Amino acid sequence: MAILPIIIAPDPRLKTKAPPVAAIDDEIRKLVSDMFDTMYAQRGIGLAAVQVGVMKRILVADVTWREEDGHSGEQFMLINPEIVTNSQDLNVYKEGCLSFPEQYSEVTRPKSVRVRYQDLTGAAKEEEYTGLLAICIQHEIDHLNGITFVDHISSLKRDMILRKLKKQKKLGFFEPHDHSKCGHDHSHDHGHDHGHDHEHDHDHVHGEHCNH
Repeated sequence: MAILPIIIAPDPRLKTKAPPVAAIDDEIRKLVSDMFDTMYAQRGIGLAAVQVGVMKRILVADVTWREEDGHSGEQFMLINPEIVTNSQDLNVYKEGCLSFPEQYSEVTRPKSVRVRYQDLTGAAKEEEYTGLLAICIQHEIDHLNGITFVDHISSLKRDMILRKLKKQKKLGFFEPHDHSKCGHDHSHDHGHDHGHDHEHDHDHVHGEHCNH
C-alpha cells in the first residue's frame, strides 16, 4: 500500500495532456493499486494519474465505496480511455476535486457516456456509464486531457477559486503534516465537507460534494 501525494491547483501539470500508456506491465499495475489506495485515503471517488504527478492516461473510480466497509465498493480502472459517444441529455452536478480541496461548483455534463479503454490485461473494452459514475469518469478523462472542473465554470468563479488555493499553498496549507507531533485531536477532522444530500449518508465525500 502506498499513498501518493496529490497535486494541488494551480499547477501546470494539471494543464498537461497525458500521453497514452504504451505497455501495461507490473509498474502500471502497481500504480493502479497505489492510485486506489490514495483515492480511498483522501476519501475521494475518482482519481487520474496526472493528479499524482504521473503523466499517463490512467484513471480509477469507485463511487459506491463506504469507509466503514473497508473500501468495498465496485472498482473501475480505465487505461487509455476515450469517450466514443455521449448522451444529448445533460446533468448538472456540484463537483469537487481532490486537486481543488474544499472547492465545489455546479458543472453541466452529459448524463451518460460510452467509453473505449483497456483493462489491466491490455484487452480493449467499451462500456456505457450513467449517473454519478458517468460524471466521475468524465471528470477524470478531463484531467487526462489537461482540463479541470473549474474550466467548465465562469472565469470569475474560476479565478476566485485559483486565487484562494494559490494563497493557501503559499501559507503551507497543503504541506505534509505529522499528526503525531502536533498534539491536536484529528479523530473527527477529515478536512472535507460531507454530501448529506446524497441518498446514502457516506462517511467520505459523496452526494453534491464528491471529490474526483
